Amino acid sequence: MSRIDYNLSDIRAIVFDIDGVLSPSTVPVDEEGRPSRMINVKDSFAIRLAISKGLKVAIISGATDPRMQEAYSRFGVTDIFMSRPDKKAVMLRWMADASLARHEVAYVGDDIPDIPAMTCAGLRVCPADAADDVKEASNYISRVPGGHGVARDLLEQILSAQDKWITEHNDYLW
Repeated sequence: MSRIDYNLSDIRAIVFDIDGVLSPSTVPVDEEGRPSRMINVKDSFAIRLAISKGLKVAIISGATDPRMQEAYSRFGVTDIFMSRPDKKAVMLRWMADASLARHEVAYVGDDIPDIPAMTCAGLRVCPADAADDVKEASNYISRVPGGHGVARDLLEQILSAQDKWITEHNDYLW
């Protein structure tokens, strides 16, 4: 049973931020100043499964990290927008190009720059450790902090509501 008060059967697409959502908001930096972001394998499994079940998944981030783009591409994400400070403009263009209505889209963000893009989505989600303003703008606050399974929490509930969560043997395969 879903903990989200939203008609999850309507959701056709999900957009994720990276820092603070798909990876923790604390990002270690190496000696040369390059960030070293983490990827949660449970999130990655759920993203791959969601895509295989027909959901559209996109990433919009203000960060620049070709390693993250490469990693999420391997999980099947084709719509990855990096170095995009105006997330709302990217979100509106992506939704129009994909013929998505507001009520069919979920956006997951954690900080102030995500709020304008969140307003484009019917389902607005944030991790447990999101900024207070983002929590106020959200209709679902995940029970887990960013980087620790937020995508899995959301996608499992959406796919379950659509009777698509682990429905055949191939779903168990990574």
